[in-house]
Amino acid sequence: MSEPAANSQHPGYIPFVVPFMTPLTLPPDYPCIKRVQSFRELVTTPFANGVNAHCWPRTLPGDFSEVIQHLNDTEAIVTLDEARLLALPVSSAGRVAIDILLADLRLLRDHDLAPVLNCINGYPRDEQPGPVPTDVFSYHADSATTEADTYLCTYHGPSSEGLCNEEVRRRVDIPETRAELLKLYGGEDNDDFRVFLNENCYDLHYAPIPPARPFSFGLGNLWRIACEYPGSPVPPCIHRAPETSHNRQRRLLLIS
Repeated sequence: MSEPAANSQHPGYIPFVVPFMTPLTLPPDYPCIKRVQSFRELVTTPFANGVNAHCWPRTLPGDFSEVIQHLNDTEAIVTLDEARLLALPVSSAGRVAIDILLADLRLLRDHDLAPVLNCINGYPRDEQPGPVPTDVFSYHADSATTEADTYLCTYHGPSSEGLCNEEVRRRVDIPETRAELLKLYGGEDNDDFRVFLNENCYDLHYAPIPPARPFSFGLGNLWRIACEYPGSPVPPCIHRAPETSHNRQRRLLLIS
């Protein structure tokens, strides 16, 4: 099953279909990705020379699907804490999975980060997306006002997807889309208009350029990806959440 890179209802739509994501795809020839061999290397290696995604590949033991099976919450996103995890009536394989989840949370907290472990049944979509979709299903960059990175790991279910910067174009730079945004703004293409784009996060969303090759963040791999902030030495990592629906597996996601 393929998913469109952009919805045809949006101006500036590029008629290009992104291939279905396999469980793990770490292209060896992607210049934006660097593989590391340890957590220490993950957190200490600076982004440079266009590399804006560091991946610590891991094959994790344990039964993460069993952990998911014991979570009966119906909310779209459920945050899991240590007490909730330890109380789950799981087998020894499920306990191994829980120990890994707790160990990863501790690793990030010991690095002065604030990780959150979520069970995701679905993400909200834009009710009125307008010229540019701004939900997590759209390729986008994370942003911050000061130096910051995003850490991600998917343990179960479909994983995040990314594209190298050479394979995308900001949606606000597509002439048809920009014209629609100017119409929505009701003014001139000036500094105030650019503030409008920023305040609504329109300038953080991207469209793939054919023949873009998306990569999967895979399962069990711990990623550190670059955000957009003033003075960043590299462009931000462009990524998106996978499609979620009632007939797809629930996600177990660590994010910080």
